[in-house]
Amino acid sequence: MARVKRTLGVENKVPTSSMADIAFLLLIFFLATTIFKLEEGLKIVLPRAEAGVRVPRNKVAHIWIASPALMTIDDNKIVMMDIPPILQAKLSDDPRLIVGLNIHKDVPWEIASEAIEMMKEALALNASFTTDPESR
Repeated sequence: MARVKRTLGVENKVPTSSMADIAFLLLIFFLATTIFKLEEGLKIVLPRAEAGVRVPRNKVAHIWIASPALMTIDDNKIVMMDIPPILQAKLSDDPRLIVGLNIHKDVPWEIASEAIEMMKEALALNASFTTDPESR
């Protein structure tokens, strides 16, 4: 009797055709379920005023700028070039005068910058910059 050798055609291979699909599905799963932590930055604690001091009205010169065409100092209508002489006259009467600059939020920054430069020209260095608080 002759021996018959039988060979089986079985190969030991791992199918890799669907590996890319599995990798992309895992990638999408992890991207969809991962929670990214936002950077919070440094915590800054600003100092708070402990007590406010009322300043008499005659110790403060209020400059109001509602628009480029509407400017006042202590309720007197002015133009930009009037700021230095008026402030110099007020500062000669009281060197400790506080200049309060109130600018409307819609006024362009160039106008505000020019007003600050005019205050510098008049040597009005004791200044307060204020805005209207938003109504809640």
